[in-house]
Amino acid sequence: MSDDDARWMDLALAEAAAAAVLGEVPVGCVVVGADGVELARAHNLREAHEDPSAHAEILALRAAGARLGTWRLERATAYVTLEPCFMCAGAFVNARIGTVVYGCADPKAGALGSLHDLSADARLNHRFDVRRGVSAEACSDLLRSFFRTRRKGSR
Repeated sequence: MSDDDARWMDLALAEAAAAAVLGEVPVGCVVVGADGVELARAHNLREAHEDPSAHAEILALRAAGARLGTWRLERATAYVTLEPCFMCAGAFVNARIGTVVYGCADPKAGALGSLHDLSADARLNHRFDVRRGVSAEACSDLLRSFFRTRRKGSR
C-alpha cells in the first residue's frame, strides 16, 4: 500500500463515518484525478435520498464528472471503503475509470473480485486496474461496528 493510497482511503473512511452518523451504511468514496487532486467525495445517501442508486460511488462519479465537464474519467482513481457492488462496478466501467482502490471485500455483493470481476471482463468495452485491501481492517471494523449497533438497537 502506498502512502497516497492510505491518505486517500483515510478520506474515504471519513466519508463512510459521516454516512454512519446519518444511519446510512458506512461506505465512502473519493475520486482523485491523474494530477493527484481530489475531484469529488461522497458517502452513501440511499436512506436520505430514498434512492436505491445513491451509493457513495455513484454520487462521487456524478460529482467528478460535473467538475471535469465530462463523464469520461479514464485517468481518475476511485478510493472506496467497500468492494463495489455490480451497479457501482458497472458505473466504473461506463465512466471509463482508470483505477479503483477498495478497502474490504464484500463476499455477498462484491463485483470486483468476490462474486465476479467486472474490471477484467473481456466482454465489456472497458477494463480498469484494481487494488484491493487498502486499509481493509479499518474499513471492515467500521462496517462491523455499524451493523453491531443496528442489531442491538432492533432488540
